[in-house]
Parts: sequence; C-alpha cells; structure tokens
Amino acid sequence: MSEFNGLDVGLGNLYRLSAAKTRSISAENFTGAKGQGGMATEGTGAGPARDLGQGWKVSPSVMIPAGEVFTMAEIDGPGAIQHIWLTCAPECWRHLIVRMYWDGESEPSVETPLGDFFCNGWCERSNVNSLPVAVNPAGGMNSYWVMPFRRKALITVENRMPGEVVLYYQIDYTLTSVPEDAAYFHAQWRRSNPLRYKDVHVLLDGVRGKGHYVGTYLAWQVNNSGWWGEGEIKFYMDGDREFPTICGTGTEDYFGGAWNFEQPRGEYATYSTAYLGFHQLIKPDGLYRSQQRFGMYRWHVLDPIRFETDLRVSIQALGWRSGGRYLPLQDDIASVSFWYQSEPHAPHPPLPDNDGLEVI
Repeated sequence: MSEFNGLDVGLGNLYRLSAAKTRSISAENFTGAKGQGGMATEGTGAGPARDLGQGWKVSPSVMIPAGEVFTMAEIDGPGAIQHIWLTCAPECWRHLIVRMYWDGESEPSVETPLGDFFCNGWCERSNVNSLPVAVNPAGGMNSYWVMPFRRKALITVENRMPGEVVLYYQIDYTLTSVPEDAAYFHAQWRRSNPLRYKDVHVLLDGVRGKGHYVGTYLAWQVNNSGWWGEGEIKFYMDGDREFPTICGTGTEDYFGGAWNFEQPRGEYATYSTAYLGFHQLIKPDGLYRSQQRFGMYRWHVLDPIRFETDLRVSIQALGWRSGGRYLPLQDDIASVSFWYQSEPHAPHPPLPDNDGLEVI
C-alpha cells in the first residue's frame, strides 16, 4: 500500500495510518505548537476564570481594535489548512476583510469580506448545509476548503469597523507532504451596485495560469419588480473572446433550481444542499426594507471547471418587460468566486472603501 500523507481525507481512507501531524490554532494556542494549548493567564475569559486560573478558558477569543489587521494564523509548511471555524457579530461581516497568503507571496490569494466568504453577504445569518461551507445556529461559520501550502500560510483579518470587534476562531491544519500537482486556493469578492444597464456582472477576470474553478456565491438584491433570474452565467477560458466555452441557461438553473425557485406557486422555496443552494431570502417589510435580497451558492466539487491559461466569469441580470421581451436589470450584485490555480496569480482588483462594501 502506498504512503498516505493524510491530506485527502474522506470516508474512503479514514482507516489509513499516516505520518501527518494534526495541529490547531485559536486564541488558546496562537501558534498551534504541540502541547501549548490552554496555557493563557490573561485574555477575554480571564474575568470569568479568575477563581479557576490557568487552563480554564482564559483566552477563548480576541479583541481586534478598529483599523487593525490581526494575524489569525502563521504556519510553516508543508501542510494544508483543512477546517476554519469562527464567529463574530453579524454587523461586522462586510467590514472584516479576510486575506490568505501562500508561501510568502506579497499579494493575497484570498481577499473577501468575512461574511461573503461563508455565503452570508447580507449581515443577516442564513444557515448553510453544504459540503465545503456550513453555517450553523447562531452564527458558527465553517469552511472545509482544503488549502495546501508548501513553505508558509498566513491568514489575516482586517477590522474596518469603527470600533473593536470580538472574534472567536479556530483553524485546524495538517503538517504533511504536499503533492507536486497541488494547486493553491483562491477567492475573490466583487460587487456591481447598481449593475449598469445592459452590462453584466463580472465575477472573475484576469486569471492567468492553470487551475480549476470550484465555486460561486452571490448576494443578489433585486431593484425591479418581477422575476429577475433569466440571465446566463458564462465561463470564458483559454483564449475565449467574444463567446464563452460554457454558457448557462438561466440563473436559477445554474444554482440547481428551476422555474423561478417557485414552490408552492407564488412563493420562493429556499434550499441548502451539498453542492447547490438558494439558501437566503430576505423579504421587504412594507416600510424601509423595500427590496428583495437573496443568497445562493454553487460548488463545482464534482464538476470543477478546468482551465489551462486563463479564465473570465460573468453573469447577466435579466428580467421581463412588455411584449415578452427581456429586461436588462440594474441590481445590486456581490459575488465571491472560489478557484484553485498554480502560482503566481494576478493581483485582485482593489476592494472598495467602507461605503462601497456597506449593506444599505
């Protein structure tokens, strides 16, 4: 039997022994070092633990001051991050920026608001029951994307809120050999607010290198009445210019639904499955909350979209107008694209300021 490095763990190989080392970083062990968890003598839990002392939940979380960047994890490789859990107040989710850097790179491979990374872009929790992302009551956010690195992994979170933020987190990883053909995990956030008339929302552009696209999350606010999901998603790859290689047939179709997500008649039906979800529906309240908002995801885990040299991804926003004609919509669309690729990668477009990020 060939050597098993413990990186590709699943039910089919859980029985196999491995020389991989399991480690975990949290506010109770900032470095993940062996035998050094729960040693804190001061921290956010020092008050409640004052009668018990060291080893009794003295440092369960961190306080991140306004404007500061906190290092969640800095790990020497080789190895792979296998699970991330965290929680914080929902009002922070658009203004905490998560960045991930692999092998000493100066530009992050992952740069996205925290909530959007976990399919919660509206600063209002919606549970997610999928394979790579799970969000559970009452705000426990989990990522199971495997993130290999060869020399170093660095994960930071920037606090763009006007005040300090309490963050609970745990990052579980393995120290092990990394296969030669292992690509690096990437994620990028973009927003069109509002989408220009007869334009398309670009999820991803400028990707150079070899890799595969593995997931889409959309936070979509509809600014017209009527159905909004006739638009097609398109994947331009490996030299495609005017026309893409992959073209979808409608927004709800891409996310695994059909016929306006409508069931029973006259109502949206939300769902959250292993690879597909229309998991969030925020309805108007008849007063100041005037627009419908949705959250949806599509994981290309069993059907990754592979590219050799370049990739561009876009989606149309289409409704209906008189005479049975399509209506190009001017909606508020934010997205996160998830993919793996070889390095180096093209820099992400700069994130907007707080006004550009804000859920209004």
